[in-house]
Amino acid sequence: MTRPFPPGTAPPWAPPAGHPEPRSALGRFASGVALLTAGRLIPHAVTVNSLTAVPTEPPLVVVSVPRAASVHATVERDREFAVSVLSGRQHAVAARFAERHRPRGRQEFAGVDTFRGRRTGAPLLNGALAWLECALTDVRDGGDHSVFLGSVLHLTAGPPGDPLVHFAGAFRTLGRAPGPGGPR
Repeated sequence: MTRPFPPGTAPPWAPPAGHPEPRSALGRFASGVALLTAGRLIPHAVTVNSLTAVPTEPPLVVVSVPRAASVHATVERDREFAVSVLSGRQHAVAARFAERHRPRGRQEFAGVDTFRGRRTGAPLLNGALAWLECALTDVRDGGDHSVFLGSVLHLTAGPPGDPLVHFAGAFRTLGRAPGPGGPR
């Protein structure tokens, strides 16, 4: 039975006043980490943890990108983007492209081990767990983000490895992955 709380009172688990409730609560959901890139001539990138696969024909992905990110305008202009699914060894790359005050343009990728995507020409990270190249098929408003829907043009699995995940505001690794079928 659900019991209502008296008017003007908060449930015992409620955060203190001014606490970022949605971010704190939703941060308890572990998610994978990826690098979204775009731009053939002057590349841009942003670290994302909101990538979702929509298994259908053709395969689709959904990703949330901050409107303030330099890559946002490039994706909208070029109508394409690429994604590198990060391994647990790519923590430094994830942190670099999550930093708002990093260099932009060609300098943004200085010293980062990349190769060009065959379909989009966008940089993809060597050592990633998987690579996707997508055509932008729809854009939805997501407040200070845009939700991009991409049709997968090319998909490649990389070498096996542990994923980089985001949980409770930090990048983490899972350690040794369970065998097929998950934990036993």
